[in-house]
Amino acid sequence: MVEPPAADGALLSHAQRLRALLAGPAFIAPGCYDALTALLIEQAGFGCGYVSGASVAFTRIARPDLGLTTLTEVAGIVGCMRERMEMPLLVDADDGFGNALNVQRTVRLLERMGASGIQLEDQASPKRCGHLAGKRLVSTGEMLGKLHAALDVRADADTVIVARTDAVAVEGFAAGLARAQAYLDAGADVLFIESLRTPEEFAHVGRELGSRVPLLANMVEGGSSPLFSIDELGDMGFRLAIFPGAMVRVLAHAARDYLATLKRDGSTRRMLDRMLDFQGINAVVGTDALLAQGRDYER
Repeated sequence: MVEPPAADGALLSHAQRLRALLAGPAFIAPGCYDALTALLIEQAGFGCGYVSGASVAFTRIARPDLGLTTLTEVAGIVGCMRERMEMPLLVDADDGFGNALNVQRTVRLLERMGASGIQLEDQASPKRCGHLAGKRLVSTGEMLGKLHAALDVRADADTVIVARTDAVAVEGFAAGLARAQAYLDAGADVLFIESLRTPEEFAHVGRELGSRVPLLANMVEGGSSPLFSIDELGDMGFRLAIFPGAMVRVLAHAARDYLATLKRDGSTRRMLDRMLDFQGINAVVGTDALLAQGRDYER
């Protein structure tokens, strides 16, 4: 994928391209959890992928999103994605994997591995999925310290820092707005107010903050927030929508169907119209092009 030129003719970095997306019309960053799902997102024409912490937990360790995955696991996945593609990657870094000093290590490592943006949340450890009950928060002061730590240490000033607050589900809508304002004042590049519950809450957030900072909306099928289209969110003042777990849910649904058919029939013959065949998957991953590249080095 060729990077678009900047105004001065230079090529934009992936972090600069994420900032350019955030300065334009509302857009979608589908959730991904490995290099193949990220590649499919890029090939489908999306401009950005969202490396979902929940989807990483579901697929890497087959466990819930309860803070069980580690920084090195997430960083390794991001590195594999970045080796394969140029698309901007917004990475869910949970609570930064610890205190402010841990946040600094998190930002350094994820930047080195190819993150274009890094999302940090204000949950207390052990964190849990934003659409599960029973969340707990760190103090506003502690979260502000984490944000300052992230902003101080990022190697590339274009790396986007996303501040997420889970306060709406814990302390109420007004508290969520207050925390978001504090995080904006601390220098966050994007605000993510998790688990907004009604269209009115989405519209209120958009009116209050949408003209001042890019807003991220989290669309979780079956979660606590209503589902909107990207056009509807854009009209309410949001700049970015993530669909973090849809990819893994779609693939898990298809996999269960496949396994049931294989167990019943003892063959995949009835599944051929619902899968990529051998040639199809090799076309996706670029087998022919890579083999041709290898021939260039034969002597």
